[in-house]
Amino acid sequence: MTTQTITVIKGDGIGPSIVEAAIQILDKVGCDFAYEYVDAGLTALEKTGELLPQATLDAIARNKITLKGPLTTPVGEGFTSINVTLRKQFNLYSNVRPVISFKGTKARYENIDIITIRENTQGMYSGHGQVVSEDGLVAEATSIITREGAERIVRFAFELARREQRQKVTVVHKANILKSTSGLFLKVAREVAAQYSDIQMQEMIVDNACMQLVMNPQQFDVIVTTNLFGDILSDLCAGLVGGLGMAPGANIGEDCAIFEAVHGSAPDIAGKNLANPSSVILASIQMLEHLGMKDKAEKIKAALTDVIASGDRTTRDLGGSHGTTDFTAAMLERL
Repeated sequence: MTTQTITVIKGDGIGPSIVEAAIQILDKVGCDFAYEYVDAGLTALEKTGELLPQATLDAIARNKITLKGPLTTPVGEGFTSINVTLRKQFNLYSNVRPVISFKGTKARYENIDIITIRENTQGMYSGHGQVVSEDGLVAEATSIITREGAERIVRFAFELARREQRQKVTVVHKANILKSTSGLFLKVAREVAAQYSDIQMQEMIVDNACMQLVMNPQQFDVIVTTNLFGDILSDLCAGLVGGLGMAPGANIGEDCAIFEAVHGSAPDIAGKNLANPSSVILASIQMLEHLGMKDKAEKIKAALTDVIASGDRTTRDLGGSHGTTDFTAAMLERL
């Protein structure tokens, strides 16, 4: 059996410390991965003058599986978001963001278990036709939805629901107003849903979905939606379980996948051994599930559940007073 090589982008700010924690945990459960470390973001910019060096792109393409810490895209002219660039470059059309309630977090809800599946390459996020008039008084951008893109993401959602034995897929849209783009998305979603009689399909307008998520989040199971709505809803869902520190993300394409912490690089606490590594630990659990290593994924999840529930050496955002290394040590002991 050949060893799986994982491309690792440690990232900026707190990235290196939380990614290192996740790798210690992966090694402890006996994953036997080889790691190829490459740079992106500010770290890469300082070393190479580029946010996303060619060597990094080559490694992602070669190894197919990447674990990634948070990256900083400098704010201002001329810098394209690194995440958007990666999604386009590798056609990572599906963004999978699961949120689960963990006992011991400061979350407002219990028994949340929602997967948001966001179309990752089209819609308002694709950056098409961004124009500001010369006098600076008018700005415009174009949203593009294709039948192929809509069908691919909705089918992905229903296949995932079937595989994970989920009961319901909620298609979130704004077809009542955005009759062209959201209308096409909904039309295609209905066609795809008709092929999955074993799974309930629910349609919900995005503004109502936001309200329902706050009032009765337990009614949701799998959500599938377009790029911009998915970006907003997946962060809202993270808020249901205690914030972005408890929310991982996977960007999945036909032959490449990137698993990441979805929160920022938190430069204010970088190097202070304060960060909660849960998001990137959860991302590595997603990665193991993607690789068919479900038993190891379950072990890590059980350890994480126990550490957070017991409050043993948890970080400040979880109500504890410990740091990244103590939290990681508590995880490693359980494994």
